[in-house]
Amino acid sequence: MGTLAQLYRTHMAHALRLAAEGQGRVEPNPMVGCVIADGDQTVGEGWHKKFGGPHAEVEALAAAGDRARGATLYVTLEPCCHQGKTPPCTAAIIAAGIARVVVALTDPFPQVDGGGIAQLEAAGVAVDVGLMQTEARQLCAPYLKLLTTGRPWVVAQWAMSRDGRIATPPGESPWISCEESRAVVHQLRGRMDAIIVGRATVEADDPLLTARPPGPRVATRIVVDSGASLSLESQLVQTAGDAPVLVAASRAAPEERCDQLSDRGVEVLRLPGDSHDERFDELLDELGRRRLTNVLVEGGGWLLASLFDAGAIDEVHVFIAPHNIGGSGTTAPVTGDSTTAVAEALRLVDPIITRIGVDDYLSGHIATRSSIAGG
Repeated sequence: MGTLAQLYRTHMAHALRLAAEGQGRVEPNPMVGCVIADGDQTVGEGWHKKFGGPHAEVEALAAAGDRARGATLYVTLEPCCHQGKTPPCTAAIIAAGIARVVVALTDPFPQVDGGGIAQLEAAGVAVDVGLMQTEARQLCAPYLKLLTTGRPWVVAQWAMSRDGRIATPPGESPWISCEESRAVVHQLRGRMDAIIVGRATVEADDPLLTARPPGPRVATRIVVDSGASLSLESQLVQTAGDAPVLVAASRAAPEERCDQLSDRGVEVLRLPGDSHDERFDELLDELGRRRLTNVLVEGGGWLLASLFDAGAIDEVHVFIAPHNIGGSGTTAPVTGDSTTAVAEALRLVDPIITRIGVDDYLSGHIATRSSIAGG
């Protein structure tokens, strides 16, 4: 029995790896991978490759052909059972003669939500649910958050020195991380729906906030700027025709400034909240309504601090350079109030630490406060 269980895990682990190939290409749909196997032999595989394209199960069934009959299908998310942009996968699975379906995670999408499993079982297909559910849930976390909360998955990214500084004194090189780390950041940008920075970061760095080379997505570049004071000469405004730029302003932002930005192709979103925190909540709600799934926050320190304090960060990517900066003209990555109890401190779930060039690269999902309290 242990051998059979390991065989199941081997096929599902492969399906999870396949699913990840769709990252940045399928959102707001979930990443899904599928393997069809006859015992230990894979006879077909596939993954959801682009939004609106064939689902993973259909790709795998096409690859398997007649060999699908009597085989076992392993899929990372419950097969759909409704007509959307594509026909229901359950119908294709039943028609192909699949004998057993192993599902990692049920899909809470209202038009599925157990219905796919019920349809398969009603047709005489054996169904097992829950194999490698934790891994599948982590993979689908952005999709699940957007679906259940109406808000995008928020990723925080920064580079810092060994002594925790994110800015160098005036006159020194602005680069803290190594070239290899910066390449990883560009890959991260290339799969995002939006990149968010504060006004002070734009004033200090005049960034482009684009992925170079381009990735599968073109992110909307968002500046949190209550007064709509973004310089008309900034690189963001000058390139608004190449990639979208949005200024998240307050309702008190001067009309003339908003009009000047709009005339240059910048979208100005005037948010009604009275405080920075309220306006950021409203911004996240609006991005969710637009079906943006993944957003990247690149600073500065006060913006990151307010998001951490509000529990709005879901995932972090931190690049730690092997040198100290120090000095009074430097900045910390998170400059808000610090937590006072270890139990309240933010922790990562199964953090990954790797060496990128000369830097240490730390990444992981933020643990929920309930999971922290539990251990």
